[in-house]
Amino acid sequence: MDFDDLITAKPPAPNRVARCNDADEHHLYEGAVMVAYAMHLLRTEPIRLVRIHPDGEHGKQFDFRGWLGARGFDLVTPIGSTPYGGAYFDAAGRQIVVQPKSGLGDVVAGEGDATISAECKGGIINTRHSGQVSRLYKGLCETVGMLMATPALGRQVAVVPWTEGTLRLAKRLAPRCALAGIEIALVGSRGQIIDVGEDAT
Repeated sequence: MDFDDLITAKPPAPNRVARCNDADEHHLYEGAVMVAYAMHLLRTEPIRLVRIHPDGEHGKQFDFRGWLGARGFDLVTPIGSTPYGGAYFDAAGRQIVVQPKSGLGDVVAGEGDATISAECKGGIINTRHSGQVSRLYKGLCETVGMLMATPALGRQVAVVPWTEGTLRLAKRLAPRCALAGIEIALVGSRGQIIDVGEDAT
């Protein structure tokens, strides 16, 4: 999977300039993490429908409709009052439903015991600023915590941006997460998915 438009580049805040690895900060927003993981599920699982449940802030940060349209998914049936909520279909009949509603899981596919439910977080992936690095770590811990607090109907996956730091933390968390039935997946800047298993070293 190779997407070149998941990252939003922005000049760093003055207090973060010296800790940025490039001229701009690379934001992998939560909405971008959601669509990358949704596309991964459509590509790797025997499913043809994925549901995404963003909130209003996600819709301000990430252009769901434009991004899906560029991937051949056209908005067919609007849902709600936002310009991006609705059922999207591609030429092969695959469907992505974007329903702006909280409490349903960020990305959900399948039904019953075959359900895959993912909680997602985003972040700045090219910074050494301690506050932003800590936010990435907290994001992974929060996704795991949300999944632990949610009754499991099937597979549960915590999904956050890939950085060297989140990979190290994911490897430490993976064995205990596995005991709770929780998987960890990391999303790279171009949409590549790294599954971190309990035997990760």
